[in-house]
Amino acid sequence: MTELNNLWLTETIRLREEHAGPLEDLEANRLARSAGGDLPTRIQRRALWLAERDGLSGALIHWLQGARLALIVLAVLAVVSGAGLAFAALSQSPVNVFWALGSLLGLNLILLLSWALGLLFAGEHGASLGRLWLWLSEKLARDAKAAQLAPALLLLLQRQKLNRWAIGVLVNGLWLLAMLSALVMLLTLMATRRYGFVWETTILGADTFITLTQALGALPALLGFPVPTDEMIRASGDAALNIESARQAWAAWLVGVLLVFGVMPRLLLALFCLWRWKTGKAALQLDLNLPGYAQLRERLMPTSERLGISDAAPEQLHRVQSGVSEAQSDGALLVAIELDEQRPWPPPLPKNVSNAGILDSRESRNKLLEQLSRFPPARLAVACDPRRSPDRGSLALIAELARSASATRVWLLQPPPGEALDADRLGDWHVALQQLELPFADCAPLNWLETGHD
Repeated sequence: MTELNNLWLTETIRLREEHAGPLEDLEANRLARSAGGDLPTRIQRRALWLAERDGLSGALIHWLQGARLALIVLAVLAVVSGAGLAFAALSQSPVNVFWALGSLLGLNLILLLSWALGLLFAGEHGASLGRLWLWLSEKLARDAKAAQLAPALLLLLQRQKLNRWAIGVLVNGLWLLAMLSALVMLLTLMATRRYGFVWETTILGADTFITLTQALGALPALLGFPVPTDEMIRASGDAALNIESARQAWAAWLVGVLLVFGVMPRLLLALFCLWRWKTGKAALQLDLNLPGYAQLRERLMPTSERLGISDAAPEQLHRVQSGVSEAQSDGALLVAIELDEQRPWPPPLPKNVSNAGILDSRESRNKLLEQLSRFPPARLAVACDPRRSPDRGSLALIAELARSASATRVWLLQPPPGEALDADRLGDWHVALQQLELPFADCAPLNWLETGHD
C-alpha cells in the first residue's frame, strides 16, 4: 500500500464519518494509540484498520483495477483516433497539404490552447476527460463501496492543487499517444502509397503560401527535415508535381511539422505535468484542521485517559483473526463477562494462570483491552453465562478480546444446581461462536490454560 493510497483511504473514512456519523472505532483507536507515533500516523493507522474491517481496502484495489482498465480503453481510443486523423489527412488525391495539416493538427492545437487557458485562469482544465475516466473507473470496478473513493481522492488532491497536474498527465499523455499514432500511420501510408501534394486557394496569393510553408518548416528544418523550395511551392499551386524530389520534400515537411507542432508539445507538457505531480505528491499530507481529524486528537493522543465511550453495535459480526503471534504473547488469562453475583468467581486457578476478573462495565472492558494491547496473552479463556442471550455487544467484545490473544477459547458456564438451561438460547450461543470461528466448551479449560494442550 503506497503512501498516497493510505492518505486516500484516510480521507475516505473521514468523508464517510462526516456523512453517515462516527464509526464504531474503540478497537481501532486503541490499536492506533498502542502503535504510537505522531497524530497523522495514528489517524492513518485508525483509518486503515477501519477500512480493512469495512471492506474499503478491497474496494480500493477494485477501483484501481477499474482505473487501469479505463485507461487502457482511453488509450485504445486515442490510438484509433490518431490513425483516423492520418487517414483523413491523406484521403484526397492529390493531397492538399494545408488541408492535411489542418486535419492532423487542428483539433489538437485547439484543445491544447483550451487546456493552457484553463490551466492559467480556471485550473479545471481537462475536466470532461477527467470525469469520463473517473466514471469509467467506477463502472469497471464493479464494487458498490468504490463509489466513496473518487470524491475522497478529488478532495485530497484539490488541497494541493494536484488534480490539475494529474489530469494534465492524462490529457497530454492521451493526446501524445494519438499524435504518435497519427505519425506512425502517416509514415506507413506514405511508405506504401504514392501521393502528390498541392495547395489550393481562391483569394490568397502564392507568396502567402511560400511564407507560411517556410515559417512552419523553420523549426523542423533544425531537426534535419527539408523544406520545399520556392519553385516547388509555386509549382505545386497549379498541380501535383510528378517529381520524386518534390513529393519527398512535401512528405518530409508534413511529417516534420506534425512531429514539431503535434508530438513535441504534448510530450513536453506530459513530462512537465508528471514532474509537478510527483513533487506535489511527495508533499501531500492530511489537513489536521479539518473537523473530522481535529476531533480525533483527544481520542488518539489523549492528555488523560477517557473511558466509557459508547458506540453503536456493529451491524454484523466479523470473523476473528488474531493479530498476535506466539512470539509476541506470553502467559495465560481467564476473564468472565457479566456474571451475576450469586456465582462464585473465580474458580481455583493454576499458579501460571492470571485472573482478569469480571467485565461488567465499559470502564473495566476498556481497561483490560488497553492492557491486552500492551501485554497480549498466549492463551485466553473467556467465561460466559449462556443463560443470557448472545447479544451483539457481548459477541463483539469476545471477538475483540480474541484478537488481542494468540489463542482463545470460550467457556460456556453450567447453570447453578436446580436451574435448567434454555436449549434454544444455548443453540444461539453455539451458532454465534461458530460464526466467530472460536472454539467453545461447557467445561473449564483450565488444563489448556496451564499447559497449552488438553
